[in-house]
Amino acid sequence: MSKDLESMSRDELLTLKQDVDRALATHDDRKKAEARAAAEKAARDHGFSLDDLLSAQKKSGKKNPPKYRNPEDPRQTWSGRGRQPGWVKAALDEGRNLENFAI
Repeated sequence: MSKDLESMSRDELLTLKQDVDRALATHDDRKKAEARAAAEKAARDHGFSLDDLLSAQKKSGKKNPPKYRNPEDPRQTWSGRGRQPGWVKAALDEGRNLENFAI
C-alpha cells in the first residue's frame, strides 16, 4: 500500500485514518489469537491440550490452616509458614514461647 499522502483528498485521508484506527484496535486481539493457535498446535504436537497444560500450572488455591492465634486479637492467625507476623515477633522478643499461641 504505497499511497502518496500529500496527493490524497481530505476524505481519502479520513477514510485511511479510520481504517488504521480499526486495524490498531483489533491488532492485539488478532496477535493473541495467533499466539493461542500456535500454543495449541505445540501442545497437540506433544500429545496434550492447551487446557491440560494450563490447568497443571494453576495452584490449588488451598491455604495452610492457621497453627497460631494472637490471644490479644483472635482474628490474627499465622500458619507457621512465611514471614512471622509482627505480633509473633513481639511476643518472641518478650521471651514468650511460640507454643503458647498454638491453636
